[in-house]
Amino acid sequence: MITVTDKAAGEIKRIITQENDAELKLRMGVQGGGCSGLSYFLTLEKDTTPNDRVLALNGVEVVIDSKSYMYLDGTELDFTDGLSGKGFTFNNPNAVRTCGCGSSFSA
Repeated sequence: MITVTDKAAGEIKRIITQENDAELKLRMGVQGGGCSGLSYFLTLEKDTTPNDRVLALNGVEVVIDSKSYMYLDGTELDFTDGLSGKGFTFNNPNAVRTCGCGSSFSA
């Protein structure tokens, strides 16, 4: 199961409202690359494929392809806006190693 915190959901909703397109969904996934082998990505999209899982998480539609879901199962998507930076963070229990910047991992 994947979760989206209240803070992350609020920021996603704010961005979608700013884009002025209620059909947008958050696509969350992983791709090869980064210091540790896999990198996270987030995009806003309207379209889905038969290979996608569409989840309603904390009032946000989240789309994840089946390959990415294997690596993201159990992950919590959060949003921080503190002194050390602003952005989305992935709290992924499947990550056995992460890089210093937190944007890539290995499973």
